[in-house]
Amino acid sequence: MTTHTIRLKSIHDVKSFVAACTGCEFEIFLGTAPNEINAKSIMGLFSLDFNSPILMTTTGEGAALEAFLAEIAVYLTEE
Repeated sequence: MTTHTIRLKSIHDVKSFVAACTGCEFEIFLGTAPNEINAKSIMGLFSLDFNSPILMTTTGEGAALEAFLAEIAVYLTEE
């Protein structure tokens, strides 16, 4: 499992992020246990606080993970 921090600033960001997640075969979660949200669920994402950076955990690895991270690079943050 790998973790990264993301920031989504608009509804358009949420829609684009979910679309990128939906194309992945591995699991992607946002938040921390026990309140993790499936990142492929647009309704679940709207339960999060977008005023703060969000922890993203993935089960992906290798080329598939690298391709996904490149696709969402605009949302990755160092915060």
